[in-house]
Amino acid sequence: MTTRLMPLMFVATVLACSSGCAKSYWIQETLVPVDVTGTWVGSSNGPSGDSTASFEARFELKQQGSKVAGLFRVFGPAGLAALWPDVPSGPIEGTVAGDVFQFSQADGSIVGEMTVRGDKMTGYLQASATFPMSLRRVSSSSRPAPQP
Repeated sequence: MTTRLMPLMFVATVLACSSGCAKSYWIQETLVPVDVTGTWVGSSNGPSGDSTASFEARFELKQQGSKVAGLFRVFGPAGLAALWPDVPSGPIEGTVAGDVFQFSQADGSIVGEMTVRGDKMTGYLQASATFPMSLRRVSSSSRPAPQP
């Protein structure tokens, strides 16, 4: 009787182990992404807190499912122009998985990753250096207007 149960126990063990391996994939695929649609404004103090390379940034984003398209604009002092001769304002594309927004420009001049918490997002932008960023949503077309 013990030898008859051995194949059944083997199959049960394999199924239990394989379901554990697939679990993280299943969870990742079923995460509901946050909505980043809207206008976000914020700033960076530059790499390593270098205030001479600080700048203001603006994202204008539109999300459909997990895909995001929009515009990235940089505003800053003369020190920023010296660091970035061709300030990389322009169109961006990205994706949202859970609460993480990853983006890049088509030519690869900038890439970034932000963690979204409600109307705030923090993370980094990578160009000639890594710039820590903090932004807040100032408007959103996906949210209803407040009722009086």
